[in-house]
Amino acid sequence: MQNVVLNNAVIATCQQTEKAYGLINKGAIAIINGRVRWCGTSEQLPDQFNSLPSKDCLGKLITPALIDCHTHIVHGGHRATEFEQRLNGLSYADISAAGGGIVSTMSATRAASVEGLIELALPRVDSLISEGVSVLEIKSGYGLDTQTELNMLRAAKEIARLRPVLVKTSFLGAHAIPAEYKGRADAYIDDVCIPTLESAHNEKLVDAVDGFCESIAFTPEQIKRVFEKAQSLSLPVKLHAEQLSLLGGAELAAQYNALSADHLEYVDDAGVRALAAAGSVAVLLPGAFYTLKEQQAPPVHLLRKHNVPIAIATDCNPGSSPLSSLLLTMNMACTLFGLTPEEALLGVTRHAAQALGINNRGTLGEGFVADLLLWDCSHPAELSYRIGFNPLIEHVRANFIE
Repeated sequence: MQNVVLNNAVIATCQQTEKAYGLINKGAIAIINGRVRWCGTSEQLPDQFNSLPSKDCLGKLITPALIDCHTHIVHGGHRATEFEQRLNGLSYADISAAGGGIVSTMSATRAASVEGLIELALPRVDSLISEGVSVLEIKSGYGLDTQTELNMLRAAKEIARLRPVLVKTSFLGAHAIPAEYKGRADAYIDDVCIPTLESAHNEKLVDAVDGFCESIAFTPEQIKRVFEKAQSLSLPVKLHAEQLSLLGGAELAAQYNALSADHLEYVDDAGVRALAAAGSVAVLLPGAFYTLKEQQAPPVHLLRKHNVPIAIATDCNPGSSPLSSLLLTMNMACTLFGLTPEEALLGVTRHAAQALGINNRGTLGEGFVADLLLWDCSHPAELSYRIGFNPLIEHVRANFIE
């Protein structure tokens, strides 16, 4: 749908206004050439748009299209047996130490071709698209060798050609230490991670660089070396930080002006202050918190206190968050972390766009890409309130993806 006026809608613009959600009742949106050209109340629609075709939205809800800003959706195999092990009392760290976890998925991912990885990922991608997701971040990190890491990123780029979704890729070579480098994390960084990043950058496969700063993964000093290489390649960074312990990952991310720091269950006041000063987004991942049955939730009160933007995401992955519903993620963020429905919606629109460095999506304002959703709802809180229900009526978008 290219040129149209959407009339008689409840519009959650997700812009920063005096009204929650940036809400406009009895609103209208004028779309010309794939861009939002005007947004306001129907009675104030400028005369210049009266000649456009008009669609009566019958008082239904319009929001920006959704953005899933943290996923590991490209991978081989599954880890359902580890789900059983956790139910029987083993921790995520126990399973990882015994050769499970990320390293287990590594074996299945290495065995898959690019085509196989795409085939496995598409059902999960389609589940997200069916709920109105139009931007999707996809990480590497389950290959942990040059060829497989590149294949994961190639698969991610191909998904963007096969489906109507904008894909942002993150190189996550510093995700875990493969068995062949056990006890030699620094050698892995030198021999595999940094050279593979260079190759991926040369092939134009990378939009950002990520790392896992944790006791079961990489130290802050090791992550610094990866981030230094990212900076030399003019690539932005993001970081898995403070998920299982406090290692200073949030402050490290802020030091490099990271787009985001993700997880953050154990972040402290100093880390939150650092993120605020750097303008980084806090990406919260309730799916992993739920699946791992963690007890310490992220300190949302500190993020609010220091005005750190909060995004939320599925963290779709085979081990700690086998979740492929962003609507359910919104409900979980409210129920488990205490976010308001408004914070949840901003977390999958405006703040999620910020977490990916995107400035033309995530809100409904003049000049933004026309990428929006019509829901069978009368109020935006319904999107977080319902469980296991998809009220999407229509995805209205430009005839092209930028």
